[in-house]
Amino acid sequence: MGRPAQLVRGTVRGAAELLLTCGAVVLLFALYLVVWSDVQTAAAQGDLRDDFARLTEQAAPATKAAAAKAAAAPAPSTGTGIAQLRIPRLGEDWSWVVVEGVSTDQLKQGPGHFPDTAMPGQLGNAAIAGHRATHGEPFAHLDKLQAGDPIYVTTPTATYTYEVTRQALVAPSEVGVLLPVPNKPEAKPRKARLTLVTCHPRWGSSERLIVHANLVAQTTGMES
Repeated sequence: MGRPAQLVRGTVRGAAELLLTCGAVVLLFALYLVVWSDVQTAAAQGDLRDDFARLTEQAAPATKAAAAKAAAAPAPSTGTGIAQLRIPRLGEDWSWVVVEGVSTDQLKQGPGHFPDTAMPGQLGNAAIAGHRATHGEPFAHLDKLQAGDPIYVTTPTATYTYEVTRQALVAPSEVGVLLPVPNKPEAKPRKARLTLVTCHPRWGSSERLIVHANLVAQTTGMES
């Protein structure tokens, strides 16, 4: 075999080995995203549930008026658990503690509340974002929600029942969905709304999947 042929074969072999190495690195990174990030988020949710349970025990208001006053209080500190989100359509055991804030650090812990939007139960639009893939993928199947589905948001003082009105796919730049009256910057809110936000498609981010819901009921304490 001539030297040129040996050089070609050596080059091909080296390229193949490099591709195998790169593939292994990519596989390990994917394993981290899919598995390890879920483990980290599960641990964070465990701590948030414990903290939220203590807050609920300390609050326990006796009247709806007290719950309304608590809902109108200043926003909590970034990264703290503010509510428990439950969506029966996504499973009987589907339940997540929502944290204040929507930065990368907050969304690693679970769904996050947009700080500049209304708090759950308040007049206006309470907006919550969550991952659809990795970090526990809380909103993985948000597209399964249908009009009329209930969404329960429990704070330390009350449980708010929202009813899904519609879904929409929008561009990432369409921040009007977060307004007190979605997509109507001049309108004054006359009802309490909830907006859930996640990426679309599930393993991409070219669009945003939006779920809108309206408040239909309120009870004090934990939802049974």
